[in-house]
Amino acid sequence: MAVLAETYKNEVTPQLMDKFDYENIMDVPQIKKVTVNVGIGEAKENPDLMDSVVEGIAKITGQRPIVTRAKRAIANFNIREGMPIGVKVTLRGEEMYEFLYKLIYIALPRVRDFRGLSPDAFDGRGNYSLGISEHVVFPEVSVDEAEQVHGLQATIVTDADNDEEAFELLRLLGFPFHE
Repeated sequence: MAVLAETYKNEVTPQLMDKFDYENIMDVPQIKKVTVNVGIGEAKENPDLMDSVVEGIAKITGQRPIVTRAKRAIANFNIREGMPIGVKVTLRGEEMYEFLYKLIYIALPRVRDFRGLSPDAFDGRGNYSLGISEHVVFPEVSVDEAEQVHGLQATIVTDADNDEEAFELLRLLGFPFHE
């Protein structure tokens, strides 16, 4: 079992029950899924870039991503309906906790000039989104073998009722929020 899953069960759950006065352990919020998304605007000029990004995200997440396609044509961006424009992967269970562990304890400390995550990136329903400008901060991807350095977005979906509960859940799991 993942380290974060054990931490959640043994340390976070009792602290959240005390802080928010939950009567039932099933009321304690938990992370449901993590979605990792990469938009690739340059894929229309360089089709090989899409394969490189799919391979890189598969290494980072441990799961093969799906290719997202344009829903409609946008003439200003030279995008036609059905063109590949990005990749995404949804993580649940063990893979989700492994990815979050790598994100918190390995990747974020390697980000240049990192001063902590913004506590303002919650959506009002208990979900948190963050962006990383360089995917090479993950240890699975080396700068030398990366065809092009790209960013990625991660959305952590919780079943918390509000942002305060979700913030406390993520903070207790070790997310490095700045003040």
